[in-house]
Amino acid sequence: MQVLDDSCCFICGKDNPIGFKAEFTIDPERRWAETRVRIDETYQGWQGITHGGIISALLDEICAQACIGSGLTVVTSEIKVRYRAPVPTGSLVTVIGEVVGERRRLVDVKGRLELDGKVMAEAEVTMFRTAT
Repeated sequence: MQVLDDSCCFICGKDNPIGFKAEFTIDPERRWAETRVRIDETYQGWQGITHGGIISALLDEICAQACIGSGLTVVTSEIKVRYRAPVPTGSLVTVIGEVVGERRRLVDVKGRLELDGKVMAEAEVTMFRTAT
């Protein structure tokens, strides 16, 4: 499988007019990635609360970025998200991902979304390596 970046990713794509255009700090040695984004009210579910799908997308992307920063080409195989508290729209959040293991073509990654140092959501993600 070949995956191509056309700069239109909803989270990181510079050419996506409605996306986050997130930029990442990567640490290849720690197999870790981080970003900070402000969640506009455009991405709400209930009034004043960020939609859970947006939170899931941010966690999915940060886990992919942790893999990419480690030299892996991946797509998401499975994601399990635990929402700990509602995230108010307008919030500046920190999203962190870290590769925690590998099994054949699968990569295990953990992600978390923080607001003012408090974990608001976390994810366990299995990524599939598209290239060996």
